[in-house]
Amino acid sequence: MDELSRQFINQFQGGFPLLEQPFASIAAGLDTDETNLISMIQDLLADGVLSRFGPLYDAVRMGGGLTLAALRVPEKDFNRVAEQVNSLPEIAHNYRREHALNMWFVIATERPEGIQQTIDKIESCTGLPVYSFPKLQEYYVGLWLLLDAQGGVTTRSFEMPTRTIDVVLDDLDRSIVRATQGGLPLVSEPFADVAQQAGSDVATVIRRLSRMIDNGVIRRIGAVPNHYRLGLKSNGMSVWDVAESRLDALGEEIGKLDFVSHCYQRPRHLPMWRYNLFAMVHGHNGDEVARKIGEIANILGEDCNAHEVLFSSAILKKSGLRLVA
Repeated sequence: MDELSRQFINQFQGGFPLLEQPFASIAAGLDTDETNLISMIQDLLADGVLSRFGPLYDAVRMGGGLTLAALRVPEKDFNRVAEQVNSLPEIAHNYRREHALNMWFVIATERPEGIQQTIDKIESCTGLPVYSFPKLQEYYVGLWLLLDAQGGVTTRSFEMPTRTIDVVLDDLDRSIVRATQGGLPLVSEPFADVAQQAGSDVATVIRRLSRMIDNGVIRRIGAVPNHYRLGLKSNGMSVWDVAESRLDALGEEIGKLDFVSHCYQRPRHLPMWRYNLFAMVHGHNGDEVARKIGEIANILGEDCNAHEVLFSSAILKKSGLRLVA
């Protein structure tokens, strides 16, 4: 990777400037020009180094529905069921994991009631029960990758501001989401392009995007690196049976670890599923992930009764959220 690409990825996984010509502003700070910078981002996307570039939206803050769900799929039916699940536009991500519950996917819908409707569709077409694990409490979500000049990659946490402003999206907001949920236009004046699609003007679009950042509808705007492509080829969804009285305090502590990208309280499904704390851990290989999970185990100590690690063995779908049709 060249130095310009490395600096750009290191600096702009969030904090993309809301200016009429944002790429020109960034280019000046990176000692290049706007045309070269935009071309470079296009190449990073085409090569798969970046998964996407633009706003990351929070489905729940938008008034939609979001849940993590799982299936126990017989091996002989796995490919058929994967095709059936992936065919639904509400499925944002789908992974094969090494566990009896071997298919895990994210369901995102424009309205909360859409979650159960999607679950009903999956159960009807596959003939299998869906186990839903909606977020009960979010302790942390975000992962910033830092690339060194030798091609190595390390991780650090995002600084996630507290969102306290309530929001109801109007028609213009939803038009802006529709125009950007697949990524920002890679042109000199991307917000003018968005304004044209939304039937508004640049100043209003920038003001609305800023408001969506302030109220948490947009988690961040910037580059989303493909951690697999950059060397973090192993990830484990660690799940923990934690004492309820200590769950919030320990969840906050685990969420602060640099190598944890997501940390949530999710419901148990007794007697089959006893775990209430989920923490996603990334590393270069399985041994590194195992060492990091050992650090979590040491922190939880006697407050944890049991845990498992579900390693990802295949990406079945990774399209991102599409919340506004």
